[in-house]
Amino acid sequence: MSCATSIYQIVDPRFRPLIQPNAHLRQLATGFEWAEGPVWFADHQLLLFSDIPSDRMMRLTMDGQVGVFRAPSGYSNGNTRDRQGRLVTCEHGTRSVTCTEPDGTRTVLADSYQGRQLNSPNDVIVQSNGAIWFTDPTYGILSDYEGYEAEPEQAHHNVFRIDPGCGEVEAMITDFVQPNGLALSPDERTLYVAESGSSHDDGVPSIIRAFALSEDGKIENDWTFATIDKGLPDGMRVDSQGNLWSSAADGIHCFSPEGTLLGKILVPEVVANLCFGGPRGNRLFITATTSVYSVALNVRSAV
Repeated sequence: MSCATSIYQIVDPRFRPLIQPNAHLRQLATGFEWAEGPVWFADHQLLLFSDIPSDRMMRLTMDGQVGVFRAPSGYSNGNTRDRQGRLVTCEHGTRSVTCTEPDGTRTVLADSYQGRQLNSPNDVIVQSNGAIWFTDPTYGILSDYEGYEAEPEQAHHNVFRIDPGCGEVEAMITDFVQPNGLALSPDERTLYVAESGSSHDDGVPSIIRAFALSEDGKIENDWTFATIDKGLPDGMRVDSQGNLWSSAADGIHCFSPEGTLLGKILVPEVVANLCFGGPRGNRLFITATTSVYSVALNVRSAV
């Protein structure tokens, strides 16, 4: 499936150089229950992503072949790569963050905090120094749809950091209703976190918050970076120019480094997450409800 250039909604002229007007939105695969957590592996030229309710991770190659990468997957959600090329995954079912080696060996990086089980790790990013940040809302324990229904053991829905040296898990941000997607600015001095609490409470603002980080990864201050005007923010990525690309109900919203809405890429299904990839790194892969889409851009990932 292809959509013409009407997929682009230009709000600010700075959006034009970022997009490729002649590029079409392509539906690469469909038939999933809830596609999430895309991550690009350039060395294999393939995309991995989660199909959460189906309890599986999928593999999509550039020739259009779709197959199962892992099933069961622990109801995997967000995925990323660390600087050694290993797969790092948030698993709702096991309520843990795991690392998968190239040989398939799986190691649990975090499954508890202060002696109590995590809620259901959702999204994850890795800093250049090896520190791992992940969000821990309750989506995976609210019902048996995305995990296993259970009572939360954590008092808060935290944003955690795993120390790259000792592996200690520390709660860095504790005041979210439901923290979701994560992203870092190119210089790694700003952390972006999506607030998706409006999924179950209309009174929660659909915002992306920004947090200034010190050199040792501590939170110095925070502010509201942007508001999503259609649906709520979920997964996010930052490009090499510092623009933030966020999922939303009507597609992808692109914000300048100052938080100004530059434009949108309209997608026919509710978007959950996205990542940069492709042979030249300038293709945006989009997991949207039942499908995976892609579109070529004029920018690449910050990492």
